[in-house]
Amino acid sequence: MRMYDLITKKKHGEVLTDEEIQYMIDGYVHGEIPDYQMSAMTMAIWFNGMNDHEITELTKVMAKSGDMIDLSAINGKKVDKHSTGGVGDKTTLIVAPIVAACGGKVAKMSGRGLGHTGGTVDKLEAIPGYRTVLSRQEFFDTVNQCGVSVIGQSGNLAPADKKLYALRDVTATVDSIPLIASSIMSKKLAAGSDCILLDVKTGSGAFMKTLDDSIKLAQTMVAIGEGAGRRTVALITDMDTPLGFGIGNSIEVMESMDVLKGHGPEDLTEVSLQLAANMLYLVGKGTPEECRRMAEKAIADGSAFETFCKMVRAQGGDDSVLRDYSKFPQAPYQAEICADRDGFIVKMNAEEIGETSVVLGAGRETKDSEIDFSAGLILHKKYGDAVKKGDCLVTLYTSKKDALQDAERMYREAICIGDAQPEKEPLVYARVEKDKVEKY
Repeated sequence: MRMYDLITKKKHGEVLTDEEIQYMIDGYVHGEIPDYQMSAMTMAIWFNGMNDHEITELTKVMAKSGDMIDLSAINGKKVDKHSTGGVGDKTTLIVAPIVAACGGKVAKMSGRGLGHTGGTVDKLEAIPGYRTVLSRQEFFDTVNQCGVSVIGQSGNLAPADKKLYALRDVTATVDSIPLIASSIMSKKLAAGSDCILLDVKTGSGAFMKTLDDSIKLAQTMVAIGEGAGRRTVALITDMDTPLGFGIGNSIEVMESMDVLKGHGPEDLTEVSLQLAANMLYLVGKGTPEECRRMAEKAIADGSAFETFCKMVRAQGGDDSVLRDYSKFPQAPYQAEICADRDGFIVKMNAEEIGETSVVLGAGRETKDSEIDFSAGLILHKKYGDAVKKGDCLVTLYTSKKDALQDAERMYREAICIGDAQPEKEPLVYARVEKDKVEKY
């Protein structure tokens, strides 16, 4: 078997066999197939695509290229959640303890942020003492005791994906549905949960900018999950506007706790409840409607918040900051940006607002960048809101005083104030199950 022949096949739109996919990924991971040949293959896939069977097989082989985590030491049915990334997307901090408080088990490995999308691990590390690196036994014990544990990804989880993603990043082949789907799902399959809920973002702050592309990606990932024997559901959620009001690590932890205490932002609460209800549905806790009521009750009776605090303590964190936010490190510099005219916010580019938070120090511009946990911004007005001249639109927080001017310019470019109030977009556009798309 030669890689040259496989590239030729895919160049002409032909279907690769299971054995050919196995040969290609094994050879690439072990250094026997060079970058230039794999680059040619990823470009051929970009142009000609793959069928569902090819994508599923590619995903399985990538998942098996490293550790396949066995979660059988954890009692009960395990459910994982993956978001395709967005601005202000702190839903894992909310849905994981809700699901655990209702009897589901969440053994979650999350990533760090890069660029304008924040990472769950970075947010959790804003909690003093919280350990995102646990031994496998500690991880299992925490889930058995608390119902939930969220840690950083294992160093050897789907190494084929790490290699391929780095290559795609520099060869303009990131935006291919077969390659995105296999990248995401290889890590989910390797992580070992019984069921998977996918939160596929759509809009300006998401990777998929259109609803049709988002649904196509969701259908592909659901097919992979089901083909690999995992119950899988996807929700298509809005990312034209940041989720909630807070962007930045400790800011997002505080806002997540507000939701768990029952007084968080309406949009963040609603999306979190829909995600949690679907996770509970996947582990067999009832109909989606019954699961929604269970999730609401876990917030109302305080059990979801206390479950999160219990996990934080089990992983070495100081949960007192979750009860008294003044204990979080405070940013030394802040600035308010005010409206320069009356009207309505008719545009709010989530990606550009996310990049504003990076300039303030809340995200990484490179893999080695240090994060300022206190940096970020709090929105006071969002898409569709009425504003008067002089109203405060946003407050910026940073440890870098000289960043404030650039951040203000970027924020003002990210929004537009117009004369007519725009129509509100839905928070959840669609739900995708095997062979079924339900649009809302």
